[in-house]
Amino acid sequence: MVGPAGISHPRLLPWTTPDGKPCYLSADHGTSTLSRLADDVEAAQLRSGEQVLVGARAVLADAKAGERAVRFALTRAVESLGDALRVAVSRGERIEAGGR
Repeated sequence: MVGPAGISHPRLLPWTTPDGKPCYLSADHGTSTLSRLADDVEAAQLRSGEQVLVGARAVLADAKAGERAVRFALTRAVESLGDALRVAVSRGERIEAGGR
């Protein structure tokens, strides 16, 4: 993404390196193949998060749910929350950069 005066603002991508470090895309105008892929991955992550939320609520509503089910639901919810926060940060940075 390029702001006023041609200053480039890197985009936080919705995935990390194999060792867990953030990945960024620089000098992009939002129309490249990689940018469109990132948009698609973000959308998939948010859809998955919605499904995880439904499942986690069902597990929590089930008084007979065992520890294994609760731990699985919590693990997936934590993963989905991490994805959603990364998407929010990325989009927030792009909004901020666009306003500069």
